[in-house]
Amino acid sequence: MSRPQNDDSFVVEALPAFISEANEQIESLEQLLLQLESAPDDRELLDALFRCAHTLKGSAGVFGLDAVVAFTHHVETLLEQLRAGALRLTPELSTLLLQSNDEVRSLVRAAQSGEPEAADVDVRRAEIVARLQAAAGDPTADAAQSGPLAVAGGNGERRWSVAVRFGADTFRNGMDPLTILDYVRGLGRMSELACDTAAVPTLDTLDPEACHLAFEFKLDTAAPRDDIERAFAFVREDCTLALHECESDATTELAQAAAVQTQRPRDGATQAGAVDESRFIRVHADRLDEVINLLGELVIAGAGASMLARQTRQRSLIEATQQIARLIEGVRNNTLQLRMVPIGDTFTRFRRVVRDTASELGKDVLLEILGGDTELDKAMVERIADPLMHLVRNALDHGLETPQERLAAGKTAQGRLTLSACHESGSILIHISDDGRGIQRDKVLKRAWERGLLEQGVEPPEAEILKLIFEPGFSTAEKVTNLSGRGVGMDVVRRNIEALRGSVAITSDEGQGSTIAIRLPLTLAIIEGFLVSVGPSKFILPLDAVVEVIANRGTATPLDAHGRSCVELRGQLLPVVNLRTLYALDSPQTTRGSVVVVRAGSSRFGVMVDALLGQHQTVIKPLGQMVRSLRGMSGSSILGTGEVALIFDVNSLAQLAARPLASSHSSSPAASSISRSAPETGLTASASRQGLTT
Repeated sequence: MSRPQNDDSFVVEALPAFISEANEQIESLEQLLLQLESAPDDRELLDALFRCAHTLKGSAGVFGLDAVVAFTHHVETLLEQLRAGALRLTPELSTLLLQSNDEVRSLVRAAQSGEPEAADVDVRRAEIVARLQAAAGDPTADAAQSGPLAVAGGNGERRWSVAVRFGADTFRNGMDPLTILDYVRGLGRMSELACDTAAVPTLDTLDPEACHLAFEFKLDTAAPRDDIERAFAFVREDCTLALHECESDATTELAQAAAVQTQRPRDGATQAGAVDESRFIRVHADRLDEVINLLGELVIAGAGASMLARQTRQRSLIEATQQIARLIEGVRNNTLQLRMVPIGDTFTRFRRVVRDTASELGKDVLLEILGGDTELDKAMVERIADPLMHLVRNALDHGLETPQERLAAGKTAQGRLTLSACHESGSILIHISDDGRGIQRDKVLKRAWERGLLEQGVEPPEAEILKLIFEPGFSTAEKVTNLSGRGVGMDVVRRNIEALRGSVAITSDEGQGSTIAIRLPLTLAIIEGFLVSVGPSKFILPLDAVVEVIANRGTATPLDAHGRSCVELRGQLLPVVNLRTLYALDSPQTTRGSVVVVRAGSSRFGVMVDALLGQHQTVIKPLGQMVRSLRGMSGSSILGTGEVALIFDVNSLAQLAARPLASSHSSSPAASSISRSAPETGLTASASRQGLTT
């Protein structure tokens, strides 16, 4: 369909918004189809499915995307048959509709890139169109007849009388009535166009954001009534439309439309209030990222101003900076909340993956999603999607058995894969669980011995054996498939999760199933921290992980070479780590200090520090090259004084505090870690240790 020249600028400006909304509709189509597989007669789901396709087709028509309109027309026809009860959704029809949805996604992607598609794509798409037509009982239909121009201007034209009055919120909802009229003009020949200005208020009461437009015109076209109505699909809730063949009195219809319109509240404040309750604004993610970056700098500047105010000892200045700090904290919390999205949106995308992969493997799998409303930073959600994808595929391929194998093992034929999420200790905990065969411990040990990861015959504890699957290149698959067996993946999963300041752990019961637990921080930008010091060095613990603080009265066990010991806490021994020894800090031992009790998952441990410096809004910065390989650290932050504080990764620190290290010859875990990185950085352990102090 050709577009008027004055419409080009609108398309250029509005196309990104269409692409975004079209992708949402495509995703909704896929999820609705997957839900319908378990409830094929659910009328509400069928209606919602048809509305998605109808909306997508209508919006594509507004932008002149004829290929999307033509293809979606066939999908819409089949969905109408399902909705009317003429057909029933079968697994074969569901597969066809899912494949059709993939084609719509490909068409939208092509519209976004502006690049032509390969020739074989057209052949594949034509085959799907033929299957859609056959399924809908119309094998002879011509795909070319579904576009608006194909039916306009030919034989069989009829004259329509159209009267439309746009609602007051049309402009506020981002729609342009003139663009819609331009689209309608493309359906045929428009004549006798008249604008009704009776509803336009006087200039002193005119709201520039409100729409008061009303039009009536005649349209000569061979297009059916439905195609004309679809031109107004995007504003259907914001307009009154009267459409009749010319025997009807359009003027009368316009008056009727006006009468309906006048029954709506005319009070501007009331209307604005109603709109504000349900209005959403789309903001580009890059803009929000920039705001958060600036907010981080504001937090640092505010901390510096507060420190200077305390040094002046001027009460009024101190109170003013405290008020600014409270306001900054409020802005921070609300801004970060804007980035929080439910992780369930990511989980539901795996329904299609589970369906297709299970079918490919000849398995029957039920996907269960729990805690989908758990919110996580959008940037985190985007970066965790690929690791989750690999873990889901891995569970389907390695973990769950075929129906025959499950029945032979005394299980139900259908396997269960569960994705769950919840908040715990200021972080988010994601579980990927299956009730499959579990990890075969002996098989993992054998492969580890073969690859030299363990000395022949050595059998470490169960948890250490399971950790071996995260080693680079480790695989127990007997053969290479499209899904696994190439020795890549699980190490990348762990590396990507750790890059997000997260951790991954696995538990398994052979013959019963496995669970992979991923723990992630809620945000990558700003956290509430607890600032401590050891000599001149400053460290930050995530405040949500801090349980309590006790006085350091000496350890109940001797301090080992890695700074680890135990203290007595309410009749029980608590493992603690001395930061001065652990990181070989060059500062004199203090006679007084404190033990900060920290929670890492279900375990607790203590951290010995010299001084407690209180709660601190922490802007997370990446670690510098000098200390990037330092174990137990997840990032750094700039204090108000300009000093640098290192941020602890409590899960990694818990491992350093409680587990013996293989390299016991080293003076400290930190020193050995930095020494290993010395060939890359050109730093010695001694020089690197100097970088720990600020």
